[in-house]
Amino acid sequence: MQSSQSTVDLRALAQLVPLNSLSADNFKDLVQRVQIEQLSAGHSLFRRDDRDSWAYYLLEGELELRDANKVVSVLQGGMSAAQHPIAPQQPRQWQAVARTDISFVRIDTTLLDILLTWDQSAGYVVADLESEAPAEDADWMTRMLGSKVFYQVPPANIQEIFKRMEAVSMSAGEVVIRQGEVGDYYYVLRQGRAEVLRTAPNGATVRLAQLQQGACFGEEALMADCERNATVTMTSDGVLMRLSKADFDALLKAPLLHEVEYHAAESLVEQGACWLDVRLESEHYNGAILHSLNIPLYLLRLRLRELDPETTYILYCDTGRRSAAAAFLLSEAGFDVRVLSGGYLRAVPEAVAA
Repeated sequence: MQSSQSTVDLRALAQLVPLNSLSADNFKDLVQRVQIEQLSAGHSLFRRDDRDSWAYYLLEGELELRDANKVVSVLQGGMSAAQHPIAPQQPRQWQAVARTDISFVRIDTTLLDILLTWDQSAGYVVADLESEAPAEDADWMTRMLGSKVFYQVPPANIQEIFKRMEAVSMSAGEVVIRQGEVGDYYYVLRQGRAEVLRTAPNGATVRLAQLQQGACFGEEALMADCERNATVTMTSDGVLMRLSKADFDALLKAPLLHEVEYHAAESLVEQGACWLDVRLESEHYNGAILHSLNIPLYLLRLRLRELDPETTYILYCDTGRRSAAAAFLLSEAGFDVRVLSGGYLRAVPEAVAA
């Protein structure tokens, strides 16, 4: 591929899906990592059966999608279809050839998915913690095990979790986890109180929740392998119990993430299971599994009543990160869930995409 690069046009990028849903801070972070590129007419952007980790967007010019020598469709910069990634299925279903000189941008799909997961999981986690508010004198182990998440964890794992947890004394005003840092521990508040703070895009600090004895936190970054979406600060002296990421993955995450391959998932659907797309509505509209329900991750907590507790749900997103975060949320609510292994872009045959 022969191309050149130029300065990023923020207005053009701000129209792209799902970039247009990112918070101001995450959008700025993403923009700093990309450049607008040019490709001459007749050259290929990608070829059929290629596997890569890029989301390509056409900004200017005309692009052909070809199956062998047959032109399947023509995409033109500025049209509504160009606001979405170009033929994103992996491996690539078609060859993309510049009909004219084109301008395009390519974005690392892993980076984009991490930013989307961080943005969308920020709201529901703290909302759930805020609603619990356990009594100050409650036993922290009882409160912790009251979550339906632990109904799916083998008793031996639960025993091992308590064995591997370490106690950490904290002072009032001390930061436990900081927004933007890499997730390293899962926490339970054994004694004391804490508050959840999030820095908004305009720089203002917003208090999202107050945590009391028995509150669990920090799991969203570990489930989705992304950065912390809020800061937790102690408001009194206290004691935390923490579990390392490695132990969390082995003892808690693994039993909850029931991954399933596409064809096995289809068999479950034939038996009454339901596909649940946790991506944004705009992503779902651009390509989704036929007959799947769409509830974006950030709305999932608010729309739990729309789901049938007797139905098994097979969760999917582009890569699996948002699905993992959604799986923890739905498991807490008592739902039977599976996660599509590999995600929509890599696991789903083109023929079944709407």
